[in-house]
Amino acid sequence: MMMRFLLPLALLSSTAVAQTPPAGVEPPPVAAPAPPPERRYETVRVTMVTALGPIILELESERAPLTTANFLRYVDQRRLDGTTVYRAMDLGRGYGLVQGGTKNDPRRILRPVAHEPTTQTGLSHTDGTISLARAAPGTANADFFIVVGDLVSLDAQTNGSGDPDGFAAFGRVVEGMEVVRLLLAAPTSPTEGEGVMRGQMIAEPVRIESVRRTPVVVPPTP
Repeated sequence: MMMRFLLPLALLSSTAVAQTPPAGVEPPPVAAPAPPPERRYETVRVTMVTALGPIILELESERAPLTTANFLRYVDQRRLDGTTVYRAMDLGRGYGLVQGGTKNDPRRILRPVAHEPTTQTGLSHTDGTISLARAAPGTANADFFIVVGDLVSLDAQTNGSGDPDGFAAFGRVVEGMEVVRLLLAAPTSPTEGEGVMRGQMIAEPVRIESVRRTPVVVPPTP
């Protein structure tokens, strides 16, 4: 009777010894869990064809819905076709912005859009950001500017050191920053422009031929 119990005990003991690593050998490290994938927000792409070349923009339809919908009204109604990029504010060392759009042409502008600050959208005026030009908050229509270099001072400032409203960023350049830099380098008139814009108006404004929604092409899975 005892032999019938000794055999299973012996097997159990040998199995336990086999699972223990030899002395002095570290067990293999446990792999850390993979980080969750970065969230992708909904966007809409448009292509702006200028006389100097095309610029492809990715607009933040989820994070900046009001501003994006406003800009797309002008795109879909072709109100930006034939307008110009008319301002180049070159701050030197690769920083600045270019501005274009309807230039408040009463034949083109629609009702102004409510202001959508960066404190609400989570966006920032980093290199390649497109944002709406405005006077007071809530007066913007379709005039836009594209940032060259990081100009986060244009964000809504919460520390009391700047503009608490900032400007409404609503997308970024995904192709064509070389065209934006050509626009920034365009010669300006020393006398044209009012206030802070004096000396920043492009001597020969660059024509915007068209602005259209652009389908995103997904490559086939191999």
